[in-house]
Amino acid sequence: MVKVQTDNLFDITDKRIAITGGAGVLCGTMAEFLAAQGAKVAVIDFNLPGAEAVCKAIGVAGGTAVAVKANVLEKGAVEESLAEVVSAFGGVDVLINGAGGNKKEATCAAPTTFFELPADAIRWVFDLNCLGTILPSQVFGKHMAERGDGCIINISSMNALRPLTNIAAYSGAKAAVSNFTQWLAVYMAQRHSKNIRVNAIAPGFFLTEQNRFLLIDEKTNKATKRGQQIIDHTPMGRYGQPEELVGAVQWLISEAARFVTGIVVPIDGGFSAFSGV
Repeated sequence: MVKVQTDNLFDITDKRIAITGGAGVLCGTMAEFLAAQGAKVAVIDFNLPGAEAVCKAIGVAGGTAVAVKANVLEKGAVEESLAEVVSAFGGVDVLINGAGGNKKEATCAAPTTFFELPADAIRWVFDLNCLGTILPSQVFGKHMAERGDGCIINISSMNALRPLTNIAAYSGAKAAVSNFTQWLAVYMAQRHSKNIRVNAIAPGFFLTEQNRFLLIDEKTNKATKRGQQIIDHTPMGRYGQPEELVGAVQWLISEAARFVTGIVVPIDGGFSAFSGV
């Protein structure tokens, strides 16, 4: 019987991790946590001052991080970001595709109905979430394929599993991310290396700048009708906290998940398990 070495099963010390969308609330929290575990983190974002702020916090805490500006929708810019990270750390072991979000104009919020949703707003949401995952996966994935080792983590959503009303574009885009995660996991394992794993997490409901306008009434600071419905359909009865994502991310990066690829992990307080009755 093979004995499992448990002392370093979840160890990610010196892992070189690139996180797109790293200046955001959720991915910024991931960056700070992973750096605190001994990883070297590249915080990649179009918002360079935001990325630098995350890196400053990491540095103050004694971690190692570098801020990199890149537009994930421009392949050339992503290639430049890879070069910067390789220059700083010597290579990349992990890519977290965190860039994403929704847009108010792409939601069926009154008085706008589905039939009036502007094509450019729908395209913006699909590009940011889907293409913004595919292009970094091409660039950083090629680097991993050449090395024969690596890990990619995509950010899907509960909306991919159980689409919510009013956000057709976001739900469809995140469903595409989940499907792409499975596709890329098979492609990498069969065509390049069994040591390249691709997985995703599907967060439930976390308050971010992108969804706050839908869930919190800005005048009363209380839950909107929609926000209350989400709470009522989450068995744990609350929104998630950003730090509640990091354990699953560390697991997927670590040796503890070395036989795990092609899955989407719900982190949702039970939302996906509840029928509403």
